[in-house]
Amino acid sequence: MAKILFIIPDEDLLPFASKTLKFIYPDVEVVAAIAEEGVKIVRNRISQGLEVVAARSVTASAIRQAGLNVAVVEIPRTSFDIIRTIDDAKLHGKKIAFISYSEKIWGIELFNEALGVNIRQYTVSFKEDYEKEILAACSDGAEVILGGFTVVKTAQRHQIPCALISIGRESLLQAAREATQIQKALEIEAAKLGIFGTVLDYSYEGIVTIDQEYFITAFNPLAQKLTKINKIEALGQPIQKILPQLYLEKVVDKGKDDLHSIISVGNVKIMCNKVPIIVNDKPYGAVATFQDIGKIQEMEAKIRHQIYARGHIAKFNFTDIIGKSSCMIKAVEIAKDFAVTNSSILILGETGTGKEIFAQSIHNASKRSKGPFVAINCAALPAQILESELFGYVGGAFTGANKEGKLGLFEVAHGGTIFLDEIAEMDYVNQGRLLRFLQEKTVVRLGSHKVIPIDVRIIAATNKDLEMLVCENKFRDDLYFRLNVLNLELPSLKERKADIGLYAEEFFKKFSADLGRNFKLTSDAIHVLEEYSWPGNIREFKNIMERITATTKTDIIDSTALIGMFKAKKALLPSRSPKEVRLIQEIKKALETANGNYTAAAEILGINRTTLWRRMQKFQLEY
Repeated sequence: MAKILFIIPDEDLLPFASKTLKFIYPDVEVVAAIAEEGVKIVRNRISQGLEVVAARSVTASAIRQAGLNVAVVEIPRTSFDIIRTIDDAKLHGKKIAFISYSEKIWGIELFNEALGVNIRQYTVSFKEDYEKEILAACSDGAEVILGGFTVVKTAQRHQIPCALISIGRESLLQAAREATQIQKALEIEAAKLGIFGTVLDYSYEGIVTIDQEYFITAFNPLAQKLTKINKIEALGQPIQKILPQLYLEKVVDKGKDDLHSIISVGNVKIMCNKVPIIVNDKPYGAVATFQDIGKIQEMEAKIRHQIYARGHIAKFNFTDIIGKSSCMIKAVEIAKDFAVTNSSILILGETGTGKEIFAQSIHNASKRSKGPFVAINCAALPAQILESELFGYVGGAFTGANKEGKLGLFEVAHGGTIFLDEIAEMDYVNQGRLLRFLQEKTVVRLGSHKVIPIDVRIIAATNKDLEMLVCENKFRDDLYFRLNVLNLELPSLKERKADIGLYAEEFFKKFSADLGRNFKLTSDAIHVLEEYSWPGNIREFKNIMERITATTKTDIIDSTALIGMFKAKKALLPSRSPKEVRLIQEIKKALETANGNYTAAAEILGINRTTLWRRMQKFQLEY
């Protein structure tokens, strides 16, 4: 349907009006009606998309008074229309009464001298007694009545000479031009409202606006979701009634921003920004935007992960762990049980037993698998550097610091896991800072006082005896108990003789891929590998296999080839340090005193049974 409708008062004018408009304004529709008939037509057409109506003064006034949601353009009476009609009216007399339903037309008396007539103007408001005005004009000496369709019909009913001011081409085109401009303006306004509505509906923030009287004028879907308040119930209501905790009316009164305030709406904490709407230096309302603090934290975690945690990824899963020995199967089962929890984990094991592979596998099997996995070797960095790496710093915190500051690894690991390898090598000061983090779950960058909340799981690992270090005051006992919530002990390679062949096959496959060879171990070669103590565990075993693939000339590896790889038979029984010799003697003496009872021997030594067993395995002691 057309968006612009012309209502002509006389059906006889329809062909002329349609022909005049269609060549320049083809989308304009023309119908014949007057007053209330025109109102009925417009009321029916609004639902079909009608936006602008052009009509003569009587019909235009009727439509306006009906309060219809449509723009109204009054088809004007131009000078050309009046001049043409006066020429017709002179045939009946020179004293003319011009009766109109619109505002007084200024300058009409100028036609008197030019056209040799005497014109007097009478104006009538909508629904006034225009018949009375016609008769009054006649009493005043008028010989001819000049006016619109209704005026002429009334004059004819009283047999009074009259002339109809017909709608001319100029009037139609002038009204059509104005109607088209209004319709385009409405389209632009509708587009703006559409954009505004889309922004409101799809904004990631709740938005509420009020006018200068504090009534709610906008309430978007997210505001409805966050506040649990129905939009229909909120619109048009005083803000003090719907959301009094916003105090948005104060923003209107003061004309000043109120940013980053935290308020409670029901059980939800929201971050709220309130800004006045200022037009020509006067407040015309205010707008409040707010977000769920929980969502802000989620977004912050995503940003940290995408910008800072890129590259901090756990590559290994439990399926990558090689082993069929019972002790290894048990270790994997325990690690899987630990993965579903959120507690701190302490992984114990000799050098090269695969502590980081287990840490990565635990992370990937946990609820934090989509978060970062950040690994740091505490033994690789001096204390000062380790502190700044872990906790970050602000610009100028110390000499040589980046002027823009640096994010600490705890912040990078937010939402994920941080793996602290060689935790026993951490200095006492940083142990204290780590303990505080475990207690508070917050960090403070070097040189700053700002407290930053962090959600991260800690997995620590060491090849040292932490209980012994605690006794020697080299490791904080309170930190040890914080880290040792869940304890995972990894068996050494010498305890996993059943896995030697599996590792050999895996490493041969990896190192011979580019050589186009297929290495095999003889049974006596496997026996040599099984009897070796492997102080470096899997890492040492990997090095031996890589050396074999690079140096041997045959694909079949026997015991002779392997023995040459070991520097000396002495390597089978690595030498003990004085401290280790002393520990071995203490363990043997305690076992003798306890008649072989491990629990009693552990009590004598002041350690738990698990620690005693681990030390016996390390020193290859049997009783």
